This record gives sequence, structure tokens and C-alpha cells, in this order.
Amino acid sequence: MDINSLLSGAIVMAALTIALFFLRFWRATGDNFFRLFALAFTLMALERLLAWQFRLTSEDVPQLYLIRLLSYGLILIAIVRKNRRTK
Repeated sequence: MDINSLLSGAIVMAALTIALFFLRFWRATGDNFFRLFALAFTLMALERLLAWQFRLTSEDVPQLYLIRLLSYGLILIAIVRKNRRTK
């Protein structure tokens, strides 16, 4: 096992752990903000897992950036929706 595999595994584990925390907060509050964050971190873990599984770098397959872009977009959508709510 090389250091890249170890770090990729740690990143996947951390992203999925964060996703589970946000999923728990969503279930407790019902706030869509937490659901979108959980989905975004799950996508981040998936992107890293795919890159590790197929031994890809971002330079090899730029489509991996689309998954990352989608996850960042979900975070931005969640923040914008949360701040646009009327009280």
C-alpha cells in the first residue's frame, strides 16, 4: 500500500463521516440545508473513491472535476437557499 492509497482512504472515510453527521442533523431538524450538505460530502467521497479505484489523477480524467463541481454547487445552493428564506 502506498501513501496515496492511505490518504485517499482517509479522505473517503472523513467525507462519509461528515456526510453521516449532516444526515443525522437533517433527520433531527428536517432542514434541507443539511440534506444537501450530506449529499455533497457523499459525492466528494465518491469522487475520491473512483479516482483511487481506477488509479486516476485529475489530469487523466477531467470528468472527475464534474463530480467535485457538482458537490461544491450543492453546497452553494444550500447556503443561498438558507440565506434567502424569509422570516
